[in-house]
Amino acid sequence: VNAYLTIAASLACGYLGIKEQLQPTAPVEGSAYELARTFPRDIFSAIDRFRDSAAMRSILGEDFVKVYCELKATEHNTFFQVISPWEREFLLLNV
Repeated sequence: VNAYLTIAASLACGYLGIKEQLQPTAPVEGSAYELARTFPRDIFSAIDRFRDSAAMRSILGEDFVKVYCELKATEHNTFFQVISPWEREFLLLNV
């Protein structure tokens, strides 16, 4: 996580909450593991949700959101072009 982007996103969300007069949800009682998952489970879902967020585009700018999403998709695709040590050790022996 980019620390600067994390701070910017936190401030943006706080600003949107104030602007839209949102009220915080009630605290979770008991185990949060039993709740439905609402966060994306993979990078491409996260990129899509970020790209589709009108609020983030209006605060961070269309150009930033577009470039950031393209950058993260490229980084992820590059990551999968490298064979990891785990893949070499465990998968190569089973071919």
